[in-house]
Amino acid sequence: MGARKRLSAEKRKEAKKTVYFAKMNDVPTSPRKMRLVADMIRGVEVNKALGMLHFSTKEASVKMEKVLKSAIANWEQKTEQKAENGNLYVSGVYVDSARMLKRLRTAPQGRGYRIRKRSNHITVFVDTKNTNDNKD
Repeated sequence: MGARKRLSAEKRKEAKKTVYFAKMNDVPTSPRKMRLVADMIRGVEVNKALGMLHFSTKEASVKMEKVLKSAIANWEQKTEQKAENGNLYVSGVYVDSARMLKRLRTAPQGRGYRIRKRSNHITVFVDTKNTNDNKD
């Protein structure tokens, strides 16, 4: 690896140390349904978001809760602090479409209807309110 590539790789590595996130790939739910759940918790304090997801009736909220818990655990691992102090919040949630399974459903008169079974990728970012106040 050349010196220029090594320097840019080290910069990226240092920048990633201050970003706390969790990602789940190929979740078998349509991205549209998952985005409804993602909009509920975006910008909310993590304990309140966990409560909202736990008591939500949507099936997608179970997967989102799992990813949020993982993001909180990643934050605790990197900062060596506990999340109970209440200054941790969901800074960003991204739901991207993933691969689509294409199936055929039989239809009348020898035809076939196309079924698209969609899936998505979820990325949840958490951050502390104190660090964002200092940046402004």
